[in-house]
Amino acid sequence: MLRSQKVRSLAPEMDPLRLGMGWKLDDLEKPQIMIESTYGNSHPGSSHLNQFVEEAVRSVDENGGKAARYYATDMCDGMGQGHDGINYSLAHRDAIVNLIEVQANATTFDGGVFIASCDKAMPAMLMSIGRLKEMSAIMVTGGVMEAFTLPPEYTEDDPGCAINQLLTLEQIGKFSAQYERHEIPGEQLTYYKQNACPSCGACSFMGTASTMQIMAEALGLMLPGSALMPATCPELKEMAYKAGRQVMELVKAGLKVSDIVTMEAFENAIMVHAAISGSTNSLLHIPAMAHELGLEIDADTFDRMHRGAHYLLDIRPAGKWPAQFFYYAGGVPAVMEEIKSMLHLDVMTVTGKTLGENLEELKQNGFYEKCSVSLEKWGLKRTDVIRPFDNPIGSDGTVAILRGNLAPEGSVVKHSAVPAEMFQAVLKARPFDCEEDAIAAVLSRKIRPGDAVFIRYEGPKGSGMPEMFYTTEAISSDPELGRSIALITDGRFSGASKGPAIGHVSPEAADGGPIALVEEDDLIRIDIPARVLEIIGVKGRELPPEEIDKILEERRANLKPREPKYKKGVLKIYSEHAVSPMKGGYME
Repeated sequence: MLRSQKVRSLAPEMDPLRLGMGWKLDDLEKPQIMIESTYGNSHPGSSHLNQFVEEAVRSVDENGGKAARYYATDMCDGMGQGHDGINYSLAHRDAIVNLIEVQANATTFDGGVFIASCDKAMPAMLMSIGRLKEMSAIMVTGGVMEAFTLPPEYTEDDPGCAINQLLTLEQIGKFSAQYERHEIPGEQLTYYKQNACPSCGACSFMGTASTMQIMAEALGLMLPGSALMPATCPELKEMAYKAGRQVMELVKAGLKVSDIVTMEAFENAIMVHAAISGSTNSLLHIPAMAHELGLEIDADTFDRMHRGAHYLLDIRPAGKWPAQFFYYAGGVPAVMEEIKSMLHLDVMTVTGKTLGENLEELKQNGFYEKCSVSLEKWGLKRTDVIRPFDNPIGSDGTVAILRGNLAPEGSVVKHSAVPAEMFQAVLKARPFDCEEDAIAAVLSRKIRPGDAVFIRYEGPKGSGMPEMFYTTEAISSDPELGRSIALITDGRFSGASKGPAIGHVSPEAADGGPIALVEEDDLIRIDIPARVLEIIGVKGRELPPEEIDKILEERRANLKPREPKYKKGVLKIYSEHAVSPMKGGYME
């Protein structure tokens, strides 16, 4: 008996209430499918999703099920930047998960189609799917917006971009910093702001939204080849319809989430993450999803699996091309073909077939040829965007976990975005207790080459773990500072961030971590190859480790406890219950 029918037999008011919504008598007997989305007028990644909701509803209803629409509108990290709104970002991820749990279990459904696009919506949906692991589920995304083509008078020469006239949103931070430094006029910045988002969809770079779309497909929860499709292409609506039809097949076959998302599926996703230079926020979201499934993945798992992994993707912000070029080059299947020897090909997927079977089928049905038509318009080959395995951009993954007396539980660095000069460095500490003070110091040129800028009390327990996006952009957009200083924080970074940035420092300052003890002109050693982040001196003078330990003990004894930043509301709840970023920053 279906789960929905068992509950129906126990709840005598279920039938009349559904009939009161206009359902027909025979609808009551059908498999019940929830169509969950983050649709709402919150940002471009969600405002277009209802068209896919309606396609999924139509498909379920035409294929023997009864669909029910549910909504959990998400916030936009971009709109939250620059003010306290960004503090809600991780907390609202977990709030969405809790809401969907209520929606799914208060009535009980046999399967679900989950529709989202962006930074916290995608991981929230994946965590929800993990929490609802005993039902059938499939993901659909709203795709990615295409880049805007700039006229010559607004085109800047940027050696990091293959085609400079293609504007993408992550560049706004750089242009804003240029304006603050009086390098470009206000009308130029205004033009960029007015044209950076030419359509709906996720932002057109390999940020957290794009990364998590790819992770969903790599986990086997999306129809093959559907991640990062341009939001304006008609094939997206077709994918939503196909997903509705496929979830009915999953229900009939009894294929549940727990049958698909296994440890082997997570290992596949992490290898894809290494190949695409995915967002560091994945080190929060993937462990959080695994936790919902009763599996243990932490940041060290990423470090271990990234070692020796081949980095292949030339997509912004670490690469040259906007995100839609990923789909044009063959998307997730093309990446998986290149790293096939490192994948578990026998894992089950939402197609009802194994990953290996899916990849073979795509080669046979002309998928790659269809995708590459758009590349040909730019005079490009697939290998211009997704490198061959034996000709990688890098061969040691893209993220690393650094430890030492400054980060006993670990810290995260995306070393594929770090200049070579900063892989091993000794810097002087410049500590700040909030991002606002740090970015002001950077923009006013009070930060000098050889400094280590610290932003602390920005972890989960401190302020909800906001992104340090504008500070990283201010640093990386400065040719001198971008290659001579580091940013170190217990907060996190936008998926758009690039440059010498080390985040997730744990334990965080609000939890008594050593980052709270750093003082002006402490000497900080960074050694990415050796995976080290440590304090090695004070007042500009190097000291033996035992003396450093003694000094830190004295500082800890004199450290005054800080009052909690939040006294009520969801941020109070989150800050009290969030685990370490090394575990996923989820609430327990």
